[in-house]
Amino acid sequence: MQSILDLRDAKQRSSPLEGVPVIRALQAESDLRQLQRREWWLWLSAFLVTTLSAVAFLLSSFPSFFRHSDHFYDLRSDQVRWGVLCLLLLFNGWFLYRHWSFRRLRRQLTMQSASSASHAGQILDPASLDPATGLYTRGFIEQQLGKEIARSRRQNTSLSLATIHIDGFDEVSNRYGLSATDGALKELAWRLKKACRGSDFAVRWATDDFLLVLPECNLGEVELVLRRLGPVELTCLGRKINLTYTTGRVDYQPGDMPSDLLKSASQILHLYENAG
Repeated sequence: MQSILDLRDAKQRSSPLEGVPVIRALQAESDLRQLQRREWWLWLSAFLVTTLSAVAFLLSSFPSFFRHSDHFYDLRSDQVRWGVLCLLLLFNGWFLYRHWSFRRLRRQLTMQSASSASHAGQILDPASLDPATGLYTRGFIEQQLGKEIARSRRQNTSLSLATIHIDGFDEVSNRYGLSATDGALKELAWRLKKACRGSDFAVRWATDDFLLVLPECNLGEVELVLRRLGPVELTCLGRKINLTYTTGRVDYQPGDMPSDLLKSASQILHLYENAG
């Protein structure tokens, strides 16, 4: 049966989330270049201040350079030297602070660039993406979830998994054909990507099951992400199809392993399937 789907641009919807870490890596590199320019200006200012201070010391040591006694520079040489010394000490303190802050910022940007580049390298791996939806695969989440749990433990932050099960997926396939189911999968995948924040990622767990990995996401934020999915509607053979789905959540508890979270998510999705 030939199906006609009234959907948005397929190319736009099939674009996966791998662009996010790539953009972050490029932004970190741009920030590093800007930081390097600021460091050069800092060193240039240090050179100028040191040069001017040396000139002031020399002039204060030879009062004979000034012919008129009422000249602006005709001060006691020790007062001039102490004044220049105090200003030089203040500048050196400011210089050391700025230099320390630049080093710390450089270290943070370097770590961010390396992390983003590593993440981008994982995402660009074809084996980690589902060809039908552009979402991550089951094998990817099994590896990535361990890193998210370690980060949650280290930073003492929350971590949640949101489950999404398409209701009546087999019925849609039998009634409207594969074109309708492909359109439904792409539509839901596009909405999952749109609902995700920068640190979240969506996974196609099974044929009609999906997961959202939500780091640093509490109860209210999980519900907000799920509400952003909205209704999924398709137009097929002149008829509008409302694709319904069921959502749930699994929260990370101290001591949980990746297998524990995935097992709980699988049990919830299995309940949805049996209920359907």
